Formats: sequence, structure tokens, C-alpha cells
Amino acid sequence: MKRILTIAGSDTGGGAGIQADLKTIATLGGHGMSVITALTAQNSLGVQAVYPIPPPFIETQIDAVFSDMGADAAKTGMLYDGAVVKMVAEKMKHYEVDNLVVDPLIAATDGTPLLDEEGQAALLQELLSLATLVTPNLPEAAELAGMEVRTTDEMKEAAKRIHEYGVKAVLIKGGHLEGDPVDILFDGSGFTEFKSERIAGSDVHGTGCVLSAAIATELAKGASLQEAVQRGREMTIMSIKGALTIGAGRRFTHPHTYEALDGERSKAIEALDKALAQLQREKGIGRLIPEVSSNLGYALLSAQAKRDVAAFPSRIIRVRDSIVTVDIPAFGTSQHIASIILTVMQHDPSCRSAMNIAYSPSLLKACEKAGFSVLGFDRGKEPQEVTEEEGRSLAWGVENILTREGEVPDAIYDEGGWGKEPMIRILGRNPGEVIQKVIKINRSMQ
Repeated sequence: MKRILTIAGSDTGGGAGIQADLKTIATLGGHGMSVITALTAQNSLGVQAVYPIPPPFIETQIDAVFSDMGADAAKTGMLYDGAVVKMVAEKMKHYEVDNLVVDPLIAATDGTPLLDEEGQAALLQELLSLATLVTPNLPEAAELAGMEVRTTDEMKEAAKRIHEYGVKAVLIKGGHLEGDPVDILFDGSGFTEFKSERIAGSDVHGTGCVLSAAIATELAKGASLQEAVQRGREMTIMSIKGALTIGAGRRFTHPHTYEALDGERSKAIEALDKALAQLQREKGIGRLIPEVSSNLGYALLSAQAKRDVAAFPSRIIRVRDSIVTVDIPAFGTSQHIASIILTVMQHDPSCRSAMNIAYSPSLLKACEKAGFSVLGFDRGKEPQEVTEEEGRSLAWGVENILTREGEVPDAIYDEGGWGKEPMIRILGRNPGEVIQKVIKINRSMQ
């Protein structure tokens, strides 16, 4: 098990600081160790008081960890003043820490100072040259770079300036940008932009702590810098989506949401396997498989993109009157069925599964005979720009009909078009429900 040390302040509310770091490290399978630099009295409403730990005792904590256990990575958070920053820098150099992530906390959201001017100077002159990565937000980047930072171009210029202090890489977080956030990574040779959609109600306490702790943990596990940043961002986004309302103020990040996601992924794969086995036992099911084959998909609760939808990579193939698959289900392997599911979920988040079957007038009648609600759209009415853009056609058709009708049916069909096979898509809350509908349609054909 990899050992990750966090050097930061304690948060009595448990939403940030040492507490958030240790939860994050544990969730990612690391062993967390802590050096507390300051005690804070805070809750969801803000910081009421700060009690700095004397530097000699901080030094003793660091020595206690490294003299016995060592560390595969370390991260810093709240360091409070220049004396602490200088001492931490000396210790990181002495113990030759390879993976050091610096989260340059300068002030709390409510304005409470977390690092004085001497500390900022020491961070730039003494600590950054030892770091693998520094992770400022826009206000912090502005302070460190000595310039205004409000746009992506200014973020890039600030990253260059900060990089000149000797840090290997700079990740400027764009959560304070207008519109959707963009994080920018600069490694001295080029920029990488990490984009994401802004999450509704995303004013959450502890995001920076989760991100830096997650990156440090992934670096300790052997990930490249790019991989560590990407995984850290994924965990932070999930922690925001699963944020907890504990007090009367800001919500708290919930790192364990990421762990729950892994469990959800496994359950989704299991549900698809179970549904397919049930379908394979159905006599004559092959006649429902279209020429282009079928697929069965299942999206995660928080699905935002096709990577969040599991399906069968090589689809479901007809063999005489039965069906087979070549590969086991996996996430991010479906284009069309994932597009349908994601579009439907915008109207009904509980409807997370779908399967395409062949179209014929007799199959359409079988759907109605089975008691299912059916809606159709006309591919001939697609706007030219939709037709020309690969993969957009289905989303357009499904969105068009759901917006018009105001409800999610059991099945959506179209009669095809130029180079497009006609198709029926069966919808449901989960693969088991979808398969039951497909079986009922098959038996209605008999």
C-alpha cells in the first residue's frame, strides 16, 4: 500500500483540510499520514478561529513520519506563515520527497487569511522548486503570478510565470471562470486543457483539498502527471456531485462518492451480463435482431458522457434464431445506444437502459399488442447540419420527440433513411426491465 503524507490544517467541520485529504487518500487505496500545521474552528458557515501549531512541533511530526515509515508522495495545504513554509521546504529537501503536490492555500472562501505575505514569498522561492505540481485556483494564481487572472489566456500566462520558480508543472484551476470551468496544466513544454460542464450548485467546500490529495495519491501509485491530474479531476467532480449538506452553509465534498461509483460500475456490468443470459434463453429471439446487430446499454446514475454508459463492445449478434456476444460489457464502447440513453436521461434520469431491435410493421404491432407506449420520429426531417455530423442523428430524433410529447415511452422507432436501417429502441430503468419488454414483444409475435 502506498504511503501519502498530507501537511495541512485541521478542519473541525470535516469538509476540507486534513480530514478531506485522509478521506480522499483512503478512498483511492492509499495509506494516509498527517502533519497538522494549524487547528481551525470552522463549520459550513466559515472559519471562526485559527490556532497555528508551533513550527518545532510541526517539524517533530514530519520527522516522526519519515524516520519510520517514509512516504511515496506528499501534499501541502494550509501552511500559515513563512516560518512553516521554510521549515517544510527544508524537510522535503532533506527527505528527498519525489512526488510533492503543493496546494497553495492563501485565504479561505470567507476571506480568512491562511498564508501571510512572508509565507507566499517563501512558497515561491523555496518550496515550489521542490514540487512536482502546484494547484492554484484563479485568485491564488493571480497572487503568485502578480497579475490578473480571469481568462484562459491569462491562466496560461500565469502558469508560465509560476513555472519559472522551478516547479515541474502548474495546474491552474478554472472553477472561478464564467461559464463552464477549464483547468489548464503547464509542464514547461506545453499546455493541456481539462474541460468539464459546470455542476449545478457546485459551491462546495473542500474541492481543492480533494483534488490535490487525489493527484498525490495517484502519483504515488505510479501514474503519469497527466493521468494523475485526470483521475484527480474525476474524483473531485464525483465528490462535488455527491456533496453533503451537513450544516446551514456550504455543502461538503464527499470523496467516498468515487468509491461508490466503482461499486456502481461493477453492478452495471453484472446487470448487463444477467440480462443477456436471460435473453439468450428466450426461444426465437434472433428474429428481433436487426442487420446491423443490437446492443444493450446501461448508464451510471450520474452519467454525463458516453464513457459513463456500459454496453457490449462487439454488439449482440444474431446466430440463426438465437444471439451471441463476443466481448464482455464495458464502459465507453457504445456510440449509438449510449447517445440514446444520455438523451433520454435528460428527460427522465431514472430511465438509464436501452436496447435496439429490428423494425417492421409486425414488430411495431407486437409492441402495441404487448401494451407498450410507442413514439416515432422521421429521419427525413433532420436538419442538414444534424445529418452531416456523425453520431448526432439519433440524439436529435430522440430529443425532438421527447420534447414534443413531454413523456418517455417504452419504445422509440424510426423508419430509416438513406443508408440508415429502420429501428426500434426499447427503453427502461435498467437492463432487466428492458429485456422483459423485449421478451414480451417477442412472445407477442408468436
